[in-house]
Amino acid sequence: MSCPQTRRKCRCCTKFFVPDARTQDRQRYCSTPACRQASKAASQRRWLSKNGNGDHFRGADEVRRVQLWRKSHPGYWKRKDAPSHATQTVDCQTANPDQSSCNVLRALPGTLQDYCLAQDPAFVGLISMVTGSTLQEDIAATSRQLLLRGRNILGFLIPETTQTTTKPLL
Repeated sequence: MSCPQTRRKCRCCTKFFVPDARTQDRQRYCSTPACRQASKAASQRRWLSKNGNGDHFRGADEVRRVQLWRKSHPGYWKRKDAPSHATQTVDCQTANPDQSSCNVLRALPGTLQDYCLAQDPAFVGLISMVTGSTLQEDIAATSRQLLLRGRNILGFLIPETTQTTTKPLL
């Protein structure tokens, strides 16, 4: 059998609430964001008012401790780059350079709008996530490089026909 739920008045907003069953003997604030913030502030005030806690993060010893920790953990605060999931490097390949087909394009399109998937927001979003940029020229350069790499892998490209300057992929 379960215990009957008791209601409690919030110390911040003074509205009645049902405390969480796991912490009902200690919960004094309801779960609204403003009351949770007030609970956190009150908790910090209580902790700082205890003897010895007021200067816990101050003083030369603490400064030295933090400096040593930062030295032993370089780059901890720096933003971590997304891991590179690049495939192996592929050199320019040609299946049969003497053979030509009307289905194979010889030159890369010049603008972002010329790509088959460039109008698809998911494709543009994916490129911007890979590059970390939302600039259209960066997305266009990466799209050109992806198209070039795909053609190289499939053997559709003759290296001397491409004369574009592309930005390297991550």
